[in-house]
Amino acid sequence: MRRFMLSLLFVTTTASAQTDPVISVDTLKSVTKELSSDAYEGRAPTTPAEDKTVAYIVERFKAAGLKPGNPHGDKGASWFQDVPMVEITGEHVAPLSFAGGKTPISLAYRTDMVAGTYRVVPRIELKDSPVVFVGYGINAPEKGWNDYAGIDVKGKTVVILVNDPDWQTTALTGPFEGRAMTYYGRWTYKYEEAARQGAAAAIIVHDTEPAAYPWAVVQSSWTGPQLELDEAGDHKDQSQVIGWIQRPAAEKLFASAGQDFAALSAAAKTKGFKAVPLDVKMSTSFDNRIKRQMSKNVIGVLPGTKAPQDYVMYTAHWDHLGRCDPVDGDDICNGALDNASGVAGLVALAEAQAKAGPAKRSIAFMAVTAEESGLLGSRYYAEHPIYPLARTVGGVNMDVLNVGGRAKDFVLTGAGKSEIEDLVKSFVLAEERTIGMEEHPEAGGYYRSDHFSFAKLGVPMLDGGSGSDLVKGGTVAGEAARADYVAHRYHKPQDEYDPNWDWSGAVADLNIYYGLGRKLADDTTLWPNWYKTAEFRNLRDKSRAGAQ
Repeated sequence: MRRFMLSLLFVTTTASAQTDPVISVDTLKSVTKELSSDAYEGRAPTTPAEDKTVAYIVERFKAAGLKPGNPHGDKGASWFQDVPMVEITGEHVAPLSFAGGKTPISLAYRTDMVAGTYRVVPRIELKDSPVVFVGYGINAPEKGWNDYAGIDVKGKTVVILVNDPDWQTTALTGPFEGRAMTYYGRWTYKYEEAARQGAAAAIIVHDTEPAAYPWAVVQSSWTGPQLELDEAGDHKDQSQVIGWIQRPAAEKLFASAGQDFAALSAAAKTKGFKAVPLDVKMSTSFDNRIKRQMSKNVIGVLPGTKAPQDYVMYTAHWDHLGRCDPVDGDDICNGALDNASGVAGLVALAEAQAKAGPAKRSIAFMAVTAEESGLLGSRYYAEHPIYPLARTVGGVNMDVLNVGGRAKDFVLTGAGKSEIEDLVKSFVLAEERTIGMEEHPEAGGYYRSDHFSFAKLGVPMLDGGSGSDLVKGGTVAGEAARADYVAHRYHKPQDEYDPNWDWSGAVADLNIYYGLGRKLADDTTLWPNWYKTAEFRNLRDKSRAGAQ
């Protein structure tokens, strides 16, 4: 979901005894508690809370023993990488109005729909744009699948289904990997493709199961200030309007157009589906308040002794939603688990690696900005790297630590992609845990967090952690904890620090991250690649060929 890139790996972890390193539980508690306190106002980028947040992270990085990680700062070595941002706040948002059907349809902002834009312009006004249902909005030549075949959508409004056509299958095989979401199922792809096709507006139909989150997440994440990278061209190559509508609203719209939403949705699952003009026209308008400002990635490093030009990366995003829809008068989305806990893990790993002494390769620790806005901080770093991607060995991304107790399994998100998965297995087995299957592959977790920004440019990063098979309570307890978090705390003010959390699972996962990072940093022969079937293999091969 826009402003929703959570890898839902929070509920568990391992059962092994700690030896070396010693991950500090006090650090995990203190950093999470501090960053998620009301004093940080939900850690929204480009707000006064950002200055307070990044200053605290630098303080903890210094105390851990790191050195400033950006050698190219304006005044010499710096803890920061500037990330140019533009904030767009929609105001006076008109309803999505549809005319020409059996009855006029007017969808209210926030309750029925949300709408915004990537374009950095003071006003959006779209009038009488013809509406076309394009199924899942996928154009995948390698799969022989094109939902836009035979129709010109330039200047039109496209209505799109969320996820992939085969998301309801139980197996992990099919034209779009069955139950597992591919990138074609992500909302980001659907807007990208609609823009490539020239659509004036792209509207996704929200449905809780295939989206993997309720409408409340859409409502809180897509309203208020929205961030984008501040780039040349002001994103004018994008559609004028992007947004979501609730499924009941879509059903009403289709019925007014004389169409059956359920029947067309079923038809869209089959290869050869043809887009369907709905013979209605959509209008909307809104103003945009625009603010340009730098945000910051925070980066520290432990320089290597033998191959300091090679880098192992640990990443976690520091941002959250700031102020959001109030619950019982509380409008601060504190983001304790998402992702103050991940930053706490970053600091704890920095302490442990520094205490162990320098490795042969350099180890970098980066807290990135604007993950909740679409992986913007990590994307900017990957496109403007401080350390050449060809010399970046790989690493670990942390998005939400487990505070629900130890688990028997360790789940690899998006398994089957890179040799990082082979390297981590020995550390999992050393803790007497098993590699588990991803419980909810339909959620597309692999494409929702910052490791994906690196993957898209060829660098393999681990995204994995505790599964739902808890030591205490098994999968029943684990699944119940996950469901409770998504329903009641995820992207809500209730994601607050709890002194009663059980950090044993987080420590167990961090032991694995430590071991993997240390192995990558001390064995200078290792250059993990993607499996030959992975979509990122050619990028890594070309990058590494140039580095030899």
